[in-house]
Amino acid sequence: MHADERERGPSGDPDRLTGGPRDGFARTLTAASWVLWLASLAAIWAFVAGVGAVDVAGLLHIDGLTVTMWAVVAFFTGIVHTYSLRYMAGNEGRGRFFVGVSAFAATVGLLVAADHVAVFAAAWLGMGLIMAELIGHARSWPQAREAARLARRSFLASSLLVAAGLGALAWAAGSTTLTGILAGVDALPRWARLAAGAALALGAVVQSALAPFQGWLMSSMTAPTPASALMHAGFVNAGGLLLARTAPVFAAEPFLLGSLAVLGTASALLGKVWKSVQPDLKRRLGSSTVAQMGFMVLQAGLGLFAAAITHLVLHGFYKAYRFLAAGTGIARESPGADAEVSPLGVAGSTVALGTGLASAVLFAVLTGKGLHLDGGLVLAGLVALTGVHAARQVARRANLRDSWRYGALPLIGLPAVALYAGAYRLVRGLMADVPASSSPVELTFLHGALAAAFLTTYIALETGVHRRSRRLYAWLLNAGQPRPETVLTSREEYDDH
Repeated sequence: MHADERERGPSGDPDRLTGGPRDGFARTLTAASWVLWLASLAAIWAFVAGVGAVDVAGLLHIDGLTVTMWAVVAFFTGIVHTYSLRYMAGNEGRGRFFVGVSAFAATVGLLVAADHVAVFAAAWLGMGLIMAELIGHARSWPQAREAARLARRSFLASSLLVAAGLGALAWAAGSTTLTGILAGVDALPRWARLAAGAALALGAVVQSALAPFQGWLMSSMTAPTPASALMHAGFVNAGGLLLARTAPVFAAEPFLLGSLAVLGTASALLGKVWKSVQPDLKRRLGSSTVAQMGFMVLQAGLGLFAAAITHLVLHGFYKAYRFLAAGTGIARESPGADAEVSPLGVAGSTVALGTGLASAVLFAVLTGKGLHLDGGLVLAGLVALTGVHAARQVARRANLRDSWRYGALPLIGLPAVALYAGAYRLVRGLMADVPASSSPVELTFLHGALAAAFLTTYIALETGVHRRSRRLYAWLLNAGQPRPETVLTSREEYDDH
């Protein structure tokens, strides 16, 4: 349960809420976040117009990845600020919350522009510490304090790994800037690339809550809903940003890319299965984040770092909406809604399969990924599987005649794929100056095995294999649960705080 309590004054009068809905400080920070978003759009325009990358005293390096992330972070911050003006009305820590959100955005903005390894490591640490404070915003709840402690320990471990990886690279390269290190990464000793890459990969995996490090994320539900939106839409995506920024290190070592692909696949599949057994809406969203972050890391493991950033952006928009609209979803969903589905039959299944294949072909034609025997083919295959799944879900729920229902599937699915492909091409264009942003790997037996794992898991979920074994179902349900110390167990306990 989230920290959405309203602490009113003695009279209960809304005009006497602590912090007040007319709090000028909160509104000023909200306005500033939207001004920064407009400034970030201007930065993108200047970059595209020919200004190009800008270096600032060996401390900052502003390139296509930087301006892209500035725009995304500023937009999400503006949305969260605007939503929180009403949501946090009456909360005694309202001012502290708005400062935390603004500080988080500023720290991420520094992170994506950092060039000096010390600046990057400091921003990474600061980002984690601020998010831990937002998770534990309701300081009077022991559960919130425990959730914050768990998150803080995880983020400190991630920060140590990132600092160690960057430090090893700086020492081996004799340079303290990322641009300097990455320019000569091929000349570094192999042990340095492997050791640093392993540390950076683990730091990214912990921060992005991939299995088996998802505990801090699943235990973070004490955070106010807007903080959760910021966390799931932005914070966990930092792992993808780290991998994209240090892409040459991974591109130079197939073993590291393969490890990322395995870790990403395992988390994507486990998160998907955990989501299917969760009875709680926000834990389902948390499990979904674990799965989506796994898919993001898998794309990095395929050498498609620009695709990982595209996924990061699109997932951020989707997950921010889902969290901020979670209350509405609960109110509108009836208990038996999930059971009210229509069987597809042979015709429906054929149309769904055709929609999936058409989605993959369209994606390959629009992006050029999937036309060669490399990592892009795996990505196109996953687009096909996603298209089949989405088409089946729509067809089974649509309250239409079969001819209309099946005929509408391509009209719904293919434009969505075209939008995804367009977003990918836009991000790839902005990241054209980022080293190794698109370095698809050659296909190996490993990639075939990972693709088979996706297909097998999808079939198992569709046929309900995981629900037929009580032991397996119980294990899956328990594996996706938060720490008991972070759970509010009764409504009375929630109201008392």
